[in-house]
Amino acid sequence: MSWKSILNYQHYVEKEKGWTKAFEKAVEDLEKEGGGTIYVPAGKYETCSIELKSNMTLYLETGSRLEYFGELEKYKTINFSYIGRPMCMYMPLIYARKADHVMVCGQGVIDGHGENWWGRKAEFRKKGLRRPHMICFDHCRNVKVKDVTLINSPAWTIHPCSCDQVLIQGVSIKNPADSPNTDGINPNSSRNVRIENCVIDVGDDCIAIKSGTEDSENPEPCENVIISNCNMIHGHGGIVIGSEMSGGIRNVVVTNCVFQDTDRGIRIKSRRKRGGIVEQIRIQNIIMEKVICPFIVNLYYFCGEKGKEKYVWDKNPYPVDQSTPMVREVRISHVSVYQASAAAGFFYGLKEMPIQDISIEDSVIWMDPDGKPGKPAMMDGVDPVKGAGFILKNVSGIHLSKVVIHNCNGSMIDADETARFIID
Repeated sequence: MSWKSILNYQHYVEKEKGWTKAFEKAVEDLEKEGGGTIYVPAGKYETCSIELKSNMTLYLETGSRLEYFGELEKYKTINFSYIGRPMCMYMPLIYARKADHVMVCGQGVIDGHGENWWGRKAEFRKKGLRRPHMICFDHCRNVKVKDVTLINSPAWTIHPCSCDQVLIQGVSIKNPADSPNTDGINPNSSRNVRIENCVIDVGDDCIAIKSGTEDSENPEPCENVIISNCNMIHGHGGIVIGSEMSGGIRNVVVTNCVFQDTDRGIRIKSRRKRGGIVEQIRIQNIIMEKVICPFIVNLYYFCGEKGKEKYVWDKNPYPVDQSTPMVREVRISHVSVYQASAAAGFFYGLKEMPIQDISIEDSVIWMDPDGKPGKPAMMDGVDPVKGAGFILKNVSGIHLSKVVIHNCNGSMIDADETARFIID
């Protein structure tokens, strides 16, 4: 495979678009040769979106820095269906579609300059556009992101969509804690995904596993996902499943991770009409510090479009059909939680479809006596609480074994319409 330094293309550098054309020409040459590596040596490179093809590696040397322009008119747009319906969005900063064997790696920095994008959501919606994701692989196989530092993403940071064989390793992600929708890593309808040894400090969910919405024509599952040895900081959740889960999410293992100052810890969220099954989830060896609530399963999630519709918040039973979401077979063990403020856990199923078969074992939760009251989950009809134990509603089959809560205000368990409950 060829190895081409981007400096060999510096005669294509333009005042208006910087190194954009240089990267385009390097990709064009490598594609003719069947693939290869674009080598980016130390230095600063201002550019717009880079689209990679099959058998290509973008290698960022130590001291290199890709800086993305903030002028919107410099970016291409694409049609992209990732939450169930086609939409027009600015091309991701690094993008590949229907490609095989693509890698972004090295010790360099990619700066998305999200500050040029975050405050303009209303403007983009008026134009019918969405902010770009930083790195996106769409319908690709054998993709890798290794060792790079990603900062200030305009929206989601790494997004494998409908991909197979994904490795994200040793990556550092840093987006401001108040930056909107800057999720860290979002595997979406993808399979055989490994995320390991990453540090993720963001303004939304650190890792969110998704599989489309009720608007998806043929939602695909997200399955066989292994997350290990990662540090999650800030954000709305450490590990999140949903709320887009219409294709189903299964076979997820999370192990040896640390969550610090994430609003919530392990968070499964969905609502009526989404459909899909979340099952076979294994979570173990986790440390959490300063969370509102460490464990949440919420099937009345109200954020996003249609979140105020009656079917989202209505606590009366509805007919069960393919649009009824289901959560079952979730195993959690060996978790230590420090300074949880609102509740030790919150499990709230649908009246017509209880959450099924949950176990938490060998875990200790220290509630924060000085913590502020907060809502354990984002749904209607839930009041702020402080230092509460496990709140259970519409659950069928839950086992708490060797679970200890310190500084709990009141009962360890507040269960309503919960069957097959075991504590030992």
